[in-house]
Amino acid sequence: MLNMTDIMETITMIQEENLDIRTITMGISLLDCCDSDIERSCNKVYEKIYRCAKDLVQTGCDIEQKYGIPIINKRISVTPIAMLVGASGGDPLKYALTLDKVAKDVGVNFIGGFSALVHKGFSPGDRELIESIPRALAATEYVCSSVNIGSTKSGINMDAVKTMGSVIRKTAELTADKQCIGAAKLVVFCNAPEDNPFMAGAFHGAGEPDCVINVGVSGPGVVRAALKKAGQDCDLTQVADIIKRTAFKITRMGQLVGSEASKRLGVPFGIVDLSLAPTPAIGDSVAHILEEIGLEKCGAHGTTAALALLNDAVKKGGVMASSNVGGLSGAFIPVTEDAGMIEAARSGALTIEKLEAMTAVCSVGIDMVVIPGDTPLEVISGILADEAAIGMINSKTTAIRLIPAIGKDEGEELEFGGLLGNGPVMKINKMSPAVMINRGGRIPAPIQSLKN
Repeated sequence: MLNMTDIMETITMIQEENLDIRTITMGISLLDCCDSDIERSCNKVYEKIYRCAKDLVQTGCDIEQKYGIPIINKRISVTPIAMLVGASGGDPLKYALTLDKVAKDVGVNFIGGFSALVHKGFSPGDRELIESIPRALAATEYVCSSVNIGSTKSGINMDAVKTMGSVIRKTAELTADKQCIGAAKLVVFCNAPEDNPFMAGAFHGAGEPDCVINVGVSGPGVVRAALKKAGQDCDLTQVADIIKRTAFKITRMGQLVGSEASKRLGVPFGIVDLSLAPTPAIGDSVAHILEEIGLEKCGAHGTTAALALLNDAVKKGGVMASSNVGGLSGAFIPVTEDAGMIEAARSGALTIEKLEAMTAVCSVGIDMVVIPGDTPLEVISGILADEAAIGMINSKTTAIRLIPAIGKDEGEELEFGGLLGNGPVMKINKMSPAVMINRGGRIPAPIQSLKN
C-alpha cells in the first residue's frame, strides 16, 4: 500500500534530487539473422530490430507520462556483431551502418553490440570487426562498441590487449574533429556481463532470450541527499543502512518501470541494473556521495574504502527490492560524466592510479578518462591489461573507456556535452610496458577459476 509520505518522498527525489530511470534497453538476438551473404544478413538485421523495437520509444514516453518518472534513454543492445561477420564475411562497416540507420528510424538514443568476445582467442569475424571499429564509430552516430579481452575462467588475451591499444587511439584520431568522441563509445571489458543495459558496453549475450527488456536505474543525488539529511553524527554502520534503504526505494521504481514496459511490449522482463550512474549535472555525482561520507575531496586517502561501503550497501538494498537484479549493479565512476569527479581530476586530487585502485571495489574504474593524445600505444594497452587483471583476479567485471585527446596535452580539456560531459586531460605514467605487451600470448586464468 502506498501512503502520502511515500508519494511525496518520490516526488521530491524526482524533482529535486535527480532521480531517474537512466535507460530502458531492449536486448534483441540477431542469431537468426546470420547469412552467408552480408547484404541479406544486413537486411534481416534491420527488419528484426525494427519489428521488435518500433514501439520502444513511445512505450517509454507513455510510462513516463503515466507515472511521472523520467526515463532518460531508450536503447537497444544486440548480439555481438562479430558472430554475424563470422558467418557472412565482408566488411563489418556494413553492419554498423545498418545498426545506425535502424537506431535512427526507431528513435533510440544508442544501439550497442558492435562487439567481439575474444577473452580466450579470436574466432572467425572477431579480427575483422575489431579492426573496423575506428571506421565504424567515425561513420555512425548511434552505434556503440565493446570488446571483452579477459575473464576469470580464461585469463587475459594479451594479443587482444595489444590490438585494442591501437584501436582506441585510431578511433580517437578518426573522430578528432568531434572531440575524439568515437573513443567515448568504445568499452574494453574483462568479465563482460551479457545483460548490461548501460552504454557503451551493452550487448545481448548468447544466453539471453530472443528479446528482453532490461532497466538501468540511477540515483546518486538521492543517496547524497539522504546522507546529508542524516548529518555527520551517524557512524559508518548507520551510513550503510541509509544507503541500503535508499537503494531499495530506487530499485523498486526500476522494477515497476521494467515490469510495465515488459507488459506493454509483450517481451520478457530481464533485469534491473541498480548501478549508480552519475551525470555532469550538479547534485547527481557519485564523487559527492563519497565526500558526503566524509572525504574532503574524492581521491583522498579513504576513497577506496568509502566506495567499497557505497557499492556493497547499494547491492544489498537493491537485491531486497527485486529478484531480477543483474547487469553491472554497482557505482559508476566515469570521470567526464560526474561533476564531482571532474572537480577532483582538475584539482589533482583524483589520479589514474587512484581510479585503478577504486576499480577493485566497483563496477568500472578507469571510465571516461581523457589522456594525452600522444600517449604511446603500449601505455594504453598497459592500462587495459592492469584493469583486466583486477577483474580477472577478483572475479568481477571491469571496464575501461580511455579517450586519447588528439592534439591536446595534460591540463587541456575535451567537451562532449550531454551525458558524456567534459573533462581534463589527466596525467599518466609514460614509462613503457612495450616488452611485456609485445610478448603477446595469454595471461593464464587464476587458480580460483577452478571452482567446478
